[in-house]
Amino acid sequence: MKNILIGVTGGIAAYKSANIVSILKKRGYNVKVIMTESATKIITPQTLETLSRNRVITDMWERNHQLEVEHISLSDWADVILIAPATYNIVGKIANGIADDMLSTVISACKKPVYFALAMNINMYENPILKLNIKKLEGLGYKFIEADEGFLACNVTAKGRLKNELDIVQIIETDILPPLPKLLSGKKVLITAGRTEEPIDPIRYLSNRSSGQMGYSLAKVAIDLGADVTLISGPTNLEIPHGLKEFVRVRSAENMFEATMERFDSQNIAIACAAVADYRPKIYSTEKIKKSDGELTIVLERNPDILLNMGNKKKEQILIGFAAETQNIEENAKKKLLKKNLDIIVANNAENMQKSTNSIQIIKKNGEILSFSEQPKNEVAKTIFNEIIKLI
Repeated sequence: MKNILIGVTGGIAAYKSANIVSILKKRGYNVKVIMTESATKIITPQTLETLSRNRVITDMWERNHQLEVEHISLSDWADVILIAPATYNIVGKIANGIADDMLSTVISACKKPVYFALAMNINMYENPILKLNIKKLEGLGYKFIEADEGFLACNVTAKGRLKNELDIVQIIETDILPPLPKLLSGKKVLITAGRTEEPIDPIRYLSNRSSGQMGYSLAKVAIDLGADVTLISGPTNLEIPHGLKEFVRVRSAENMFEATMERFDSQNIAIACAAVADYRPKIYSTEKIKKSDGELTIVLERNPDILLNMGNKKKEQILIGFAAETQNIEENAKKKLLKKNLDIIVANNAENMQKSTNSIQIIKKNGEILSFSEQPKNEVAKTIFNEIIKLI
């Protein structure tokens, strides 16, 4: 598990540091935070302490009764330092060797990668002094994440907005995570993810609590392994992974069935991770159903079974399914493995649907059962692909 030190300075974008810390924690990193005095005027240390689950450092002169020299211990602890937002001021201080607070002092003592995620007013961003300082620091090995164009606090739309938090995390991960070997180069992988929605009328539908995190994590790992990845996704609130060969957005189980079966024959590996509704309303009302004094009865009919159809149709493909259960998890998963002609089934408790972590059992058609304790879903995805690769 890698250690990431976040430096938060006094730019208005300091509030976004909370989301960066949250994303990193969900991905399983150890996170500590240093705030400048100005940053504490924008976002409270308590917020970042709650999210990072570590004490936030704000004062270089605080008497915390530790025997180690803290600015040295923090720079040794960190695998990477990220300053977000990085203001005109912090860039200037580091470029000119000024270390007058805890953050600038830790940076001065650090030999690990240091990233500055720039965010400031457009006039400051275009100031030639800033450009000279950046060029100087880049020559010394420091790294910069350019700002995006967007609506700024100064009421103009221009370059200077902090880059999207997820993009920042993905950029720094290149330093702290070794690249995966391209073991799936030339392979085509199809993944279904998210939930489906079965419409009752124009504003109501039947669905479930799936967040799509597991399927999207699998897609990211498959991309990193060099595969051509097609992701067929029901509704989610997730960022579309970078590097997909194809992204297909669907809504209902029938939509997902059609998109999946259309593409299945050309795939080498298919992973059915989506939480697909088993039933749909038999009659769809084209108008909003109005409330009445009596009870409302909705008759349901079966949706097509996507995984069963893939199992019946498969030839050389490796086929993986998921079994999210509330009881008799292993027993129900084994039945599904056999019935749907799977090579692997991943069994887990349905209560993990909206969590960022998961604990799973991998059950293979040869009878082998592997159990894995709770870990972030991106790590679970790597674990699953480790077993898939053994079958190739």
